[in-house]
Amino acid sequence: MSSLDGLVARLKGEVFTPEDAGYARELAGFNRIGQHRPDLIVAAQSAGDVSAAVSFAAGEALPVAVQATGHGIAAPARGGVLVSTRRMNAVAVDPLTRTAHVEAGAQWHQVIAACGPHGLAPLNGSSPLVGVVGYTLGGGLGPLGRQFGFAADHVTRIEVVTADGSVRQVTRDRHPDLFWALRGGKGNFGIVTGLWFGLMPVRRLYGGGIHFPGEQAAQVLHTWRQWTATVPEEMTSSVSLLRLPDVPDVPEFLRGTFAAHVRIAFTGRADEGERLVRPLRECGTPLVDSVAEMPYTSVADIHQDPTHPLAYHERNIVLRELGRDAMEALLRAAGAGSSCGDLMVEVRHLGGALSRPAEVPNAVGVREGAYTLSTLSPPGWPDVVLGAMEPWSTGRRCLNFLAGADTADSAAECYDAETFGRLARVKAAVDPDNLFRLNHNIAPRP
Repeated sequence: MSSLDGLVARLKGEVFTPEDAGYARELAGFNRIGQHRPDLIVAAQSAGDVSAAVSFAAGEALPVAVQATGHGIAAPARGGVLVSTRRMNAVAVDPLTRTAHVEAGAQWHQVIAACGPHGLAPLNGSSPLVGVVGYTLGGGLGPLGRQFGFAADHVTRIEVVTADGSVRQVTRDRHPDLFWALRGGKGNFGIVTGLWFGLMPVRRLYGGGIHFPGEQAAQVLHTWRQWTATVPEEMTSSVSLLRLPDVPDVPEFLRGTFAAHVRIAFTGRADEGERLVRPLRECGTPLVDSVAEMPYTSVADIHQDPTHPLAYHERNIVLRELGRDAMEALLRAAGAGSSCGDLMVEVRHLGGALSRPAEVPNAVGVREGAYTLSTLSPPGWPDVVLGAMEPWSTGRRCLNFLAGADTADSAAECYDAETFGRLARVKAAVDPDNLFRLNHNIAPRP
C-alpha cells in the first residue's frame, strides 16, 4: 500500500488530486488574488482527518496549507498538501457560561445567528462570511472592539493539530507558550480544529452606515477625525473612501462612483447614540443614512462588505495618530481629485479595550496604535496610499488585514522585536521544519 492509499484509508473525508473533478471546486476561496495549486487536497471532516493529513505531509516532507473560506490568502501553495476545513463547521453556544465552541470551518454568520436568541454576541469581524478561526487567531478586530477588545483576548481553549500530527488541547495552563502564540500568531503553529471563546451580553446596537458624496469626503473625514477624540468606548467606528465598480453586486447608488462611508456600532441607548452621531449627520448631505436601532444579528449591515468572491490586494498600516496634517495627506493620496485606484481606503478607530493587554496575555501586536489604515486594491494596483501615510505609522501592520502574495513576508512587521522573537522560538518548538509555511510565515528560530 502506498502512503497515499494509507492516508485515504484513514480519512472520513475526501482526497482530491489535480486530475479529480472536484479539485477546482474544493480549491476556490473568497479572495481570488492568489490561487493555490497543491498536489493534494484533504477535505477534512474531523480533527482525526487533519491529523492524518499533517502526518502524511510530514512523512513526505511536503508543506501544509489550510483553507476555510480563503479570505486571507498569502503565499499560494505550489505543490504540497492543502487541508480544506469548510466541512468542519459545527457551532455550539452555551448561554449559561456565555461561551461558544466552533469547529475549524465555521463562519461568523453561524455564530451570530446561534447567539441571537440568547441576547449574546461574538466578537466577529465586519464580514459575517469570514472564518471564525483564522480571524480570531490573527487577533480579530471588529465592531465591538473598543468596548471588549480583540477576539483573541477572549479565547479560553484551543484544539490544534501540530506538525507531529498530535491533537493537542491548549489552554492557559496546558501548553501555555503555544496558547500565547496561537492567539495572535495565526496559522504558523498548527491547524486549529476547535476553538472555545467568550461571548458578550449584547442584544442590540445603535448602528449602521452613512454614505456621503465623494466631493464631501474632506469635511466628512475631518469631522470624523475630531469626533473620535470625544466618544466613549461603547462607540466603535470607521470611515472609508469607496471607488466601487459598476457591477450588479454593488448597491446601485454606489456603482461607478466615489463616496465616503461612515460606519457606526454603539452599544449604549439609542437616544444617546443619536446625540453622539448628530455631528456626523450634519457635516454633509448624506446619500443614505441607515444608522438606527438594530438587532445585533443585523451587524453585517454596518460595513456592507462584499458577499461574492473577487480578487483584491489587502494591505494596511497602524497609525499612531491622525491629526489634521495626517488627514490632509490621506485626502491628497485618496480623496477627491487624487489618482487613487483603490476600491476601498478605510480608517478604523482603535483605543479603548483594544489598547489594553488581555487578561491572559497573547501575541496580538497592534495595541499601541490609534487607528488602522487599510486598502483593498484591484489586482496589480501598487501600494500608494499607505506609502504616503508612513510618517504617521507605528511601524506595525495588522495581520488580518493582509492578503496577496506581496504580503507573505510581512509577519515581522506585525509585532515588536521581543514578541516576534518569542513567536519564532515557539515555532521552533512545535514546527521546527516549518511545515506550516504557506501563510504569513514566522520561521522557526531555536
